[in-house]
Formats: sequence, structure tokens, C-alpha cells
Amino acid sequence: MRYVTPATLILVAIIHLMPLVGVLGSERLEALYGITVDEPNLLILMRHRAVLFGILGTFMVVAAWTPALRTAAFAMGFASVVSFLWLAWSTGGSNAEIGRVVAVDVAALFLLLLGLVAHIHSMIAVSGFRNQNPTK
Repeated sequence: MRYVTPATLILVAIIHLMPLVGVLGSERLEALYGITVDEPNLLILMRHRAVLFGILGTFMVVAAWTPALRTAAFAMGFASVVSFLWLAWSTGGSNAEIGRVVAVDVAALFLLLLGLVAHIHSMIAVSGFRNQNPTK
């Protein structure tokens, strides 16, 4: 159980670091999302989105080795994944590339759930709640 939490954070970090290549320009963004990014303002926004994913992914990698940051990493991971899944579901009509991102985020959601359960389990074990007998 000891390695489940950091492993899930690393895997979800990799998922969040993958869009970082979008910072390289419109060709990478078009390949990632199947959209044409030929308008400068949209290019700025999408490249900035790539940077933000890089920041989140990097934070998750650091949290994998820093137990004090893990709760925050899980909270941010859930916020990222759940918000994207909700936006994709509520908007509808997305292309195949966005459908692929949805599938990857569903996998990330399951990893986050698994990691959070392991994280909570380890916090309970460390705090000693499990070994206390309330009848004594």
C-alpha cells in the first residue's frame, strides 16, 4: 500500500504533463485536440493551457515524494479531471481527439480515486486511529 499513492500521483502527473507539448505551437495543439488553431488569441490561450497543465503535472510529481503535499495534489487533480469531464459531457458534440482525452481523464479519475483511498489509509495508519480502542 505504501507505493500506491505515489504511483498513482506519478501516473496522473504524466497524463497532465502530456499536453505540455502544446506550448510548442499550433501544430502540436492541432494534433492533440483535432482543432484548427489559426487565430492568435486562441493560440495564446491554448498554449497557456498547456503551461498550466505542466505546472499541475510537475506539482503532482513533487507531491508523490512529499507526503505533506499529497492532499493538495489530489484536490487539484480531481478539480482538473472532474471539471473537464463535466464540461465535455455538458457540451457534447466533441471530436475523436477530445473523446480520447475524455477516455484518458476517466482513467485518471479512477487512478485518483485509488490513490486517494491509499492516501487516506496511510494517514489513518500513521495517526494511529486504527490501533486505538475506544472502550479502554
